Amino acid sequence: MRRNSKILVLVLLMAAASCSFTTKSFDDPDKDKLLIDLITYVLQRGHYDAKAIDDSFSEEVYNDYLNAIDPLKRFFYAEDIKEFSAYEDKIDDQIKNKELSFFNLTHTRLQERMTEVRGIYKEILAEPFDFSVKEDINTNYEEIEYVNSREELKERWRKQLKFSALGNYYDKKQDQISNKTSKAGITDEDEDGNLRDPLSPHGQVSATPASEETDSIQKFKTDAELEKEARESLLTSMDEYFDFSEELERKDYFTVYINAIVEEFDPHTSYFAPQDKDRFDIAMSGKLEGIGARLQKKGDNITIMEVISGGPAWLSDKVGEGDIILKVKQEDEENAVSIVGMRLDDAVNLIKGPKGTKVTLTVKKKVLGNIEDVTITRDVVELEETYAKSALVEKNDRVYGLINLPKFYFNMENYNERNAASDVKQEIIRLKKQGMEGLVLDLRNNGGGSLKTVVDIAGLFIEKGPIVQIKSKQDGKEILEDTDSNIVWDGPLVILVNELSASASEILAAAMQDYKRAIIIGSKQTYGKGTVQNVIDLNKTVRSNEYGDLGALKLTTQKFYRVNGGSTQLEGVKSDVVVPDRYSFIEIGERDNENPLPWDQIEAAKYKIWDGYIDYNQTIENSKKRMANSEQLNLISENAKWVKEKSDEEVYPLSYEGYNNQRNLSQEEAKRFEAISDYTTNLTYESLPYELDLYVKDTILKEKRTRWHKSLSSDVYVEEAVNVLEDIKVNNIKKAKVAVKN
Repeated sequence: MRRNSKILVLVLLMAAASCSFTTKSFDDPDKDKLLIDLITYVLQRGHYDAKAIDDSFSEEVYNDYLNAIDPLKRFFYAEDIKEFSAYEDKIDDQIKNKELSFFNLTHTRLQERMTEVRGIYKEILAEPFDFSVKEDINTNYEEIEYVNSREELKERWRKQLKFSALGNYYDKKQDQISNKTSKAGITDEDEDGNLRDPLSPHGQVSATPASEETDSIQKFKTDAELEKEARESLLTSMDEYFDFSEELERKDYFTVYINAIVEEFDPHTSYFAPQDKDRFDIAMSGKLEGIGARLQKKGDNITIMEVISGGPAWLSDKVGEGDIILKVKQEDEENAVSIVGMRLDDAVNLIKGPKGTKVTLTVKKKVLGNIEDVTITRDVVELEETYAKSALVEKNDRVYGLINLPKFYFNMENYNERNAASDVKQEIIRLKKQGMEGLVLDLRNNGGGSLKTVVDIAGLFIEKGPIVQIKSKQDGKEILEDTDSNIVWDGPLVILVNELSASASEILAAAMQDYKRAIIIGSKQTYGKGTVQNVIDLNKTVRSNEYGDLGALKLTTQKFYRVNGGSTQLEGVKSDVVVPDRYSFIEIGERDNENPLPWDQIEAAKYKIWDGYIDYNQTIENSKKRMANSEQLNLISENAKWVKEKSDEEVYPLSYEGYNNQRNLSQEEAKRFEAISDYTTNLTYESLPYELDLYVKDTILKEKRTRWHKSLSSDVYVEEAVNVLEDIKVNNIKKAKVAVKN
């Protein structure tokens, strides 16, 4: 008998769990040493593929840790690294013996160097930058060497600071040029007739009437004045960065050290310090406030890890996953606060706020690396928009259904209360009542969630059979099956995926592909995460804890396999019809992480291929031909290549002329891709009747759906999915006619 009861607690991305190791005592009075001992013990006992902690392991930890605390090589000297290198193959011994001399040495030295650098950047920013000098900066920090002297360190900082100041100076100068080319006093007035100044935080110069002479309205600043403003602004940001850095405690750096150790096992195993565990618990509850984005700290940067569907950030459509937030400005404050190097808790506190208030984020975009100011009105993020939603799609007098599933959600306290599977089932039933002739299930950007919901959703489309195979270190292999013979939808099915479709999304897409139940359209391959993590509360692993909160460990404990026996790890799910998108050439998948678990395969499960389609392979070939001839997709592919080229650039000019020429060239090149956003399809979208009834009272929901339908109307991927459904429908009609004739 299958142990299907286990799947109630399995979660692909994260699962809550606790364990108690009573065979070993942890009684070191030093909390840091206790943590090292405890975590490495749990790793060796519980990790799916525990690594040997040896000299090779030590070298990897050594390099990753130094890169984590000084990624731009702007603090340590070559002589420091030479001193540290004595520990390069000794960290494994330090771990086993609970010694902290390597960490203590690097932590103390980093504090000394940061104090030294605080004097250096003040010296540099005390003098004007000459933006006429033709020089450049290389941002490939992995390849550059550590400096040998204070003079070399100062020169490295000079270029980095000049590059930052140049960007600020360029923006100020371009704003002023733009003002000069417009007629002051006629354009860009407020209701009181005052001229708005884009350089002023409040956008207003004075109360001088716009009807007066231009010179009395706007005093344009000299290049020297603009340079000084840019430099002083940078000085303020640097002071704030170092002020917050000084607030970081030893335990914060020790968390970085621990994670350098645990992440050598695989990229999804990590240590949660107590405050991080609190954030994890909040995330698991599903209720978020503020701008509607989950943040994480990567080195010195606060990075957007996820934009919550339906939240204020999502509605703004101006920030995305991977963007770095550099500064935060409140609507009632004149100056922005730099959050570079800030504690994550402190950054979150700055970004969140009461509903209806505005916050301006200075964001460095992931794709192009450009810096933008984005103003977002805070709100309570409604969970409803993280749930499945559907729409009716009309083409050539035929009606199709579209279900967007952002994640495989469920209530950990009560699975039956509400979950992705029950919601998808309900949406299918509603769509069928409206005459749906084919279904598109959109799993793009779906990072995963509950495994049980995967099994239940797959069961909506097949009679019965295995859905996924699981292999664990302790229990070996088991097969999770759909045992319900009822089929909710037996018609044509297309699943949309992309590079960010991960874990649970990959399991569902793989199962439907193996059964030949659905045609998969999307990226060359999905994300490639075929592992599951459990969260171990470290406080429950010791008999009596007198050391304060120990945090938690997110631990990889299992791997998943398709019913055909292949792993989704690294390789993901390869689409039947491959279409380019903006991620096509960006390193974004599991294979691009450090220390991923390998791909492998096991014996296939016994399953019966779906026989409900006619000309399954021909339908795929027809779609491939359409995609190859699509001007829109060819343009998207060219744009993706261009974005990749820009992101790979490492050398940048430090002169205004060179910087200006580079920006102008990029803007000119970008013009040829403007047609991408102008694309429209001949599809029309409509909400289901139950939602139309809700619109009477819920105008926000109506606005959200209107926005969604508008984006779908230019979605070439959904358009092709509907084309495929139409092909299948036509083929089935032909098949039925032949059967009747015979």
